[in-house]
Amino acid sequence: MKILTSAQMKEIDRQTIEEIGIPGPVLMENAGLQVFRVLQALFPRLPEERVIIVCGKGNNGGDGLVVARHLHNHGGRPVVLLLAAKEEVRGDAGLNLKIAEAIGVSISEIRTEAEWKKHRRLLRGATIIIDAIFGTGLSQPAQGLYALAIGDINKTSAFKLAVDIPSGLSSDTAEIIGPAVRADLTIALGAAKIPHVFPPAEEYVGDFLVANISLPPHFLVATNLNLDMTERATLLPLFERRKRDSHKGSYGHLLIIAGSLGKTGAAVMAARAAYRMGAGLVTVATPRTCLPIIARSMVELMTEPLDETETRTISATALPRVQTLAEGKDAIVLGPGLSTQESTCEFVWEFVSRVRKPLIIDADGINILALKQELLERLPKPAILTPHPGEFARLLGVSVAEVLRKKLELVPAFAERYGIYLVLKGYRTLVGAPDGRVFVNPTGNPGMATGGTGDVLSGMVGALLMQHHDPLLAALAAVYLHGLSGDLAAEKTGERALVASDLIRFLPRAIHSLEEEAQAF
Repeated sequence: MKILTSAQMKEIDRQTIEEIGIPGPVLMENAGLQVFRVLQALFPRLPEERVIIVCGKGNNGGDGLVVARHLHNHGGRPVVLLLAAKEEVRGDAGLNLKIAEAIGVSISEIRTEAEWKKHRRLLRGATIIIDAIFGTGLSQPAQGLYALAIGDINKTSAFKLAVDIPSGLSSDTAEIIGPAVRADLTIALGAAKIPHVFPPAEEYVGDFLVANISLPPHFLVATNLNLDMTERATLLPLFERRKRDSHKGSYGHLLIIAGSLGKTGAAVMAARAAYRMGAGLVTVATPRTCLPIIARSMVELMTEPLDETETRTISATALPRVQTLAEGKDAIVLGPGLSTQESTCEFVWEFVSRVRKPLIIDADGINILALKQELLERLPKPAILTPHPGEFARLLGVSVAEVLRKKLELVPAFAERYGIYLVLKGYRTLVGAPDGRVFVNPTGNPGMATGGTGDVLSGMVGALLMQHHDPLLAALAAVYLHGLSGDLAAEKTGERALVASDLIRFLPRAIHSLEEEAQAF
């Protein structure tokens, strides 16, 4: 599902009108009709509802006028509060204003704050308020009459439906730029926009759905539209039924280089997750004195003792042994629980310079890379990095606040520059590809903000990468299932009590749900 900026949406509208020949009034009609149909589905006795439609003078207001006409034609008595003089409403919106007037829709012109104050009492009796004040393109905070109207709409207990974007939000940022309608439901027209899916703006959106307004589908798959929401259907080819004559070698041998004194759990969780994700074989290479703890954690695991430092971390002298181990493996996970001890850093720097296997780098592996960033140019292909915002900030040399604020720019730029796949973990995890595409993950919940969930993800990514050899699909599917497992776990434990091992416990159910869907096709 594409996620568009206002400029991209306007260009698609232009192409649809000028190149395909679908007139603007037809698109406006389609938009208003789709909103009306959603209302019909939500409110079985819609003609009896007291509906107020607050319209601006632009095309968003025109969409609201189409809704008013359909409500009127189906027995309703909607009231339109137009925040403009009628003569200011032009173009397609003006056409629909004339039609609505001609059939008898109640329309009140409101041009000043004083006039609004005389009419706002109508809001108190409304059961449904439709927000059609602003559409895409707003870049400045709502002020004056508009800010007053937005504030009064928010004070009501009516069901609030926003057409396209809650008025007051910008379609090009997830930041709150000023007063904005807090909708219960937002109907995105044609495609999702940035505030529909990213916080804090999404908190104003409520539930949201995308209405098909008959935009030609090929305009929505254009190569310059690089932001997508991961769709479940695209992952299904990875979960088709396994061949009957397969064996453990069919599903790869994963090497996990992880662990240090006090951090053996990271290695254990990555390994368990990899096995649950379908890996044929998993070997954990870890400091010698850490090995017994890890070996006892899961009987299916293979383990390899490595030279260690005095502080029980992997020593630089372990490099020859690890290089030999890597030769027979299909993919490598590097980083969970390693520590950043000096000798361990030397080991990581040398290893990533020499290895030529598919490589997933997580946690301390990323922190160590951040100390010698020139090695990013020498990573094998494919390489997948899975930082959280703090680790990504270290890689970039910027603040965490900047990462969170500019992640939609930073993720694709980093992935393109170094030719790697980047998984920026967190709410709405982003997966960036070397070609500049970015995918937003829809699954997961706040209960997953707990230690160890990243280790689980690294094992899942490694297992899928071995089995399917498509790094982008492997990352997308692992991230999706990781969040889905968290959602299933939260249903049972609640978010507050959720721990990382719960994700592994519920991973089989999450996988099975995709397998059932894949086999139904």
